[in-house]
Formats: sequence, C-alpha cells, structure tokens
Amino acid sequence: MPSQSQKRLLILASSSPYRKLLLQRLGLPFDVQSPAIDESRHPGETPADMVERLANSKAGVVARRFPAAVVVGSDQVAVHDGQVIGKPGSADRARLQLRSFSGHQVDFLTAVSVQCLELGLRFAACVVTEVCFRTLADDEIERYVARDNPIDCAGSFKSEAAGTTLLSAMRSSDPTAIIGLPLISVAQALRQAGYAMP
Repeated sequence: MPSQSQKRLLILASSSPYRKLLLQRLGLPFDVQSPAIDESRHPGETPADMVERLANSKAGVVARRFPAAVVVGSDQVAVHDGQVIGKPGSADRARLQLRSFSGHQVDFLTAVSVQCLELGLRFAACVVTEVCFRTLADDEIERYVARDNPIDCAGSFKSEAAGTTLLSAMRSSDPTAIIGLPLISVAQALRQAGYAMP
C-alpha cells in the first residue's frame, strides 16, 4: 500500500519537454505547471546565483499555488569565458555559438529546487557539468545544426541526441544534469519527502 507521501501530488514546475521526459524516468505520476516567471539576470548576479535563484523561484511560485504538493523546479545556464550563454533561438546563432565553443570548455550549471510547503521541505542542489568541445570544422557544425536543430538548447547542442559527437569529454556528478534535470538530486529530495525510490 502506498504511503501518504506516495499519494501526495508531485508537480514539475516547468514547460520544458526535456525535463518532463527526464522526470518520467522515475516512474512516478506527476502533473506539469508552468511557473511563468521573469528569467532575467539580476545586475551583478553570478551565473551560479542566477540559476539557483531561478530554480527556487520556479518551484516556489508553483508550491504557493499547491501547498500540499511536492514541486520540482529547475534551471540551467551555460557559461563560456565567464559569459552566460543563452538559447540560440535560430540556426544562425547556434552555428555562431558552436564556432565559439570549438576547442574550448563550456560549463553547464543545472540547479534544482524541490519544495513542499505542507511538509516544510526546501531542497536545493546545483550540478556543474564540464563540457569539452573538440575542434569543430564548419561543415561538421552545419551538419549537426541541420540534424538536431538545437535552437531551444543553451549551448546549442543536445547531449541526448547527436550532440555528443561534438565533444572530446564531459565531466559531471550526474549524467542527467546536462539534459536539464539532475535526477540523482531529485531522487534524493523525493526520498526526503517520503517517496519510495527503487
């Protein structure tokens, strides 16, 4: 028989299809709610501070709407040469980003916040993934962008698709963080909330 926590509504505070697919891996039923927050960077804010604040804000907005639910919020930012790299939004910008990353390392910071007001739960974690791009020829970049169309991905590549062919190495404590939701951390939080995790 499931525990009371197993019956508690689980909500993903995100409109990201990638995060939805990742959370489905845990085999728990959940709803999706868009947090609809301003994701602008605050003046003087470090990339780590920004991504952690946004993950907390996303979870917090939805948790206040559903105080009995366990809410998962996440945010990700790419950093190259100290600069925050956003989603390219177009194939041309994706090609430009990838040319600038050729032969360099890009750090992806993925923050997660899990909150439940009724339980008094407020869990937060941030996972850094070091992504090392190999030296890329223009024709490789052209073929990759045409194949994966990564215009909605920070850093212009999809590690869950052909994006790994652009890399020489990737280092992270959680292999799912690069896709947008660090499931090791999420599972830890859900165990704290009383969910039975395999």
